Amino acid sequence: MNQIPLIFLGVFAAIATSFWGLLIVPQSQIGQLESARVDNYLSGYPRPRTGLASQGAETYRANGCVECHTLQVRSKTQGTDIQRGWGTRRTIAQDYLLESPVQLGSVRLGPDLTNVGRRQSDSLTLLRKLYNPRLVSEGSLMPRYEYLFTKRKLVGDERASKDALPRDTEPGYEIVPKPEAIALVAYLQSLVSDAPLFSAPVLGVKTNRTSTAAPAKPSK
Repeated sequence: MNQIPLIFLGVFAAIATSFWGLLIVPQSQIGQLESARVDNYLSGYPRPRTGLASQGAETYRANGCVECHTLQVRSKTQGTDIQRGWGTRRTIAQDYLLESPVQLGSVRLGPDLTNVGRRQSDSLTLLRKLYNPRLVSEGSLMPRYEYLFTKRKLVGDERASKDALPRDTEPGYEIVPKPEAIALVAYLQSLVSDAPLFSAPVLGVKTNRTSTAAPAKPSK
């Protein structure tokens, strides 16, 4: 008896089942996620990024930052990310709701940047680190992004412009960040994923869970 039709049907069923389980079901679940109501997030969580931060996301992607940094905090049972201070809770799908594309990353030559907006809120420090990482972190492996800045030699006692980095960044030169550098810093400062969610609570902090407890009956 010819077994080819049965083999074909078996292969088709295996492929269809895999496609359904790996793509259709997750898409139907994640595709229905909506912004969560959380205290201190009037517009819902996650917050939409400003235009400048959105431009910075493009600069982040164009410069291959995802090759050395991740945007995913692992739970305490999977690593030491939380102990290192990279986040206050594990990262879940809700955190990437407004990301397109999602830049998870897979290699950590540098620290995870999920909550770098909380850890490094000083824009000047971030700009100096982009220009020369060794000025901020001695021994850093991060490459210099000098092309995101305009460098000009100062003549005599000439003063640098008000937009320039501090003179000790590179004595004798004016170092002015280009719009791409400013946008990249705005994007980094927008990376904050510490809202307490029902699926990923922060210890001791109220989450966005809706109470289902029955109202207390008045005492007689």
